[in-house]
Amino acid sequence: MNIVIAILIFGIIIIVHELGHFSVAKKNGIRVDEFCIGLGPTLFGKQVGETYYSIKLLPFGGACMMGEDEDRPEADAFGNKSVWARMAVIFAGPFFNFIFALILAVIMVGISGADLPNVAKVTENSPALESGIKSGDQVVKVNGKRIYNNRELSYYFILDYKGGQVPITVRRDGQERDLSVTPQYNKDAKRYMIGIQWEGYQKLNPLKTIEYGFHEVGFQIRVTVKSVVKLVTGQLTLKDLSGPVGIVKQVGDTYNQAATHGFIVLLSTMLSIAVLISANLGVMNLLPLPALDGGRLCFLIIEAIRKKPVSRNVEATIHTVGLFLLLGLMIFVMFQDIYKIML
Repeated sequence: MNIVIAILIFGIIIIVHELGHFSVAKKNGIRVDEFCIGLGPTLFGKQVGETYYSIKLLPFGGACMMGEDEDRPEADAFGNKSVWARMAVIFAGPFFNFIFALILAVIMVGISGADLPNVAKVTENSPALESGIKSGDQVVKVNGKRIYNNRELSYYFILDYKGGQVPITVRRDGQERDLSVTPQYNKDAKRYMIGIQWEGYQKLNPLKTIEYGFHEVGFQIRVTVKSVVKLVTGQLTLKDLSGPVGIVKQVGDTYNQAATHGFIVLLSTMLSIAVLISANLGVMNLLPLPALDGGRLCFLIIEAIRKKPVSRNVEATIHTVGLFLLLGLMIFVMFQDIYKIML
């Protein structure tokens, strides 16, 4: 059951992405040759107007085929529409992922509440105690940046901390106080910590629930972007990547753990994972790499600046080469994930 749930979450998020391309293409009068759910051989399908709607054998996402790299004479062909219409179609996929993540985040916060950065307890002889942080404080800023949930502090020490003291602002008795803390490295947790235990999730009113839905999506986007930067700069390696196999395994494991705590915890946990994956997919697709939406947007931006498109053959060749490289990377990551599972 856990594997089915994982595949279902992953598949729905990809379908939402493709639905973004599809709906904006239709809105702009662009011909969509096929919109399919799943991949592989076609189980069944139906032609409706110019679009063939189909269900494929493998339940992994879907596709929206518009002939982006083809020179076609039809007035409604993708390449014959304005550059702005084409940019809207390409951007719509990631944008729908962000909107979907926001909807799920609002539902998640509405069900479980928000993990506000409220200090429940300060560990004895800890950096937090030495810095003057007290039980009942609310951490509002870390290194000058506003935070809205307690995970942001933990991720700061994982992704941004470079050593030394860290300025922290807490709200106490209605007033903000500026403190400094020097985290200690915890060998068991394999990360820097300051010795804080947080209060549980807090229920919010409807407006705050929507607000914290936005904060949740923004947090996931920032974490993804920072992780990509660390990968590009060599602070993370390919060994730190996970592909569909690894993601399904992680979702399945999390499902098993959450299921022991009841339906509400399980639902909130699955929604949290779906928010993470959807926001992650939106960011990754906007990377300026060939074959990805970001790569196609780069060519369209160049076309808008030059007032004429890049050669269709040149663009198609670049995207094809990029696609093979991405497939190679995916195969490498897939075998790496399988190897980790077998260990």
